[in-house]
Amino acid sequence: MKKTLIVITGPTAVGKTACCLHIARHFGIPIINADSRQMYRDLKIGTAAPTEAQLQEVRHYFVGTLALDEYYSASMFEEQVLKLLDELFQTSDYALMSGGSMMYIDAVCNGIDDIPTIDDKTRTLMKQRLNDEGLERLCEELRQLDPEHYAIVDKKNPRRVVHALEICHMTGQTYTSFRTNRKKERPFRIVKIGLNLPRELLYERINQRVDAMMQQGLLDEVERNACNRALNALNTVGYKELFNYLDGTWTLDEAVERIKGNTRRYARKQLTWFKKDETMRWFSPNDEKEIINYIEYGQN
Repeated sequence: MKKTLIVITGPTAVGKTACCLHIARHFGIPIINADSRQMYRDLKIGTAAPTEAQLQEVRHYFVGTLALDEYYSASMFEEQVLKLLDELFQTSDYALMSGGSMMYIDAVCNGIDDIPTIDDKTRTLMKQRLNDEGLERLCEELRQLDPEHYAIVDKKNPRRVVHALEICHMTGQTYTSFRTNRKKERPFRIVKIGLNLPRELLYERINQRVDAMMQQGLLDEVERNACNRALNALNTVGYKELFNYLDGTWTLDEAVERIKGNTRRYARKQLTWFKKDETMRWFSPNDEKEIINYIEYGQN
């Protein structure tokens, strides 16, 4: 039988962790984390990272492996996961990857363009320019250097804007010229499982998760990392809102409500992305038996 990579994804708070633990136990395999924020070791509560008990129950890769200021990318993830899969498939016919980071999952399943790795000198220079000149100024520069990519890039995401400019300055070519969107063939079968719930139930779970995070000490976690708030790792839902509370911009109750609203918005974005994939088979997170049957025997 051809080796099989099981990919389990879905919107935040849908129940991926519990479902994946069940699937991993059934097949006797570890879990490859594809949630980009759970890779940072100091963001355990706000990213809903696996607990110590869960990590002991089933081995996880790419959880808590990065420092907050450590550079990482989807292309690095692709390279490292493919190398890991070569090792895992030596002892099992199955491997399991799970998470909600759309670009990271696509990188492993479909490949990512061979964009040059940014050298330290260019990265340091552009980071300093972002701090000194601001995002709006860099967006205007990108418009001049690569108008095609400027037209589609998320102009409120400093990491995307800066990365495109890094490529332009380091190579003398546009970022667009490196984007071929050519799908790469993989030497293994890929079974994609999407988890979803009725919208009202999903939103209720999101709200409950945010309340649970606050009870677990999310505010303390944010305060501990406030000195690093300029880092891209902290430019994420949960931390940005509580930074506004710490600044006195919002009350704590308002910040918590903003977290819930922005998390719901992110969940909709995830679903929009994943539902474009016609190879995805959708299940409820509680349908573990049906999911296992689908993995082992297909649609029949």
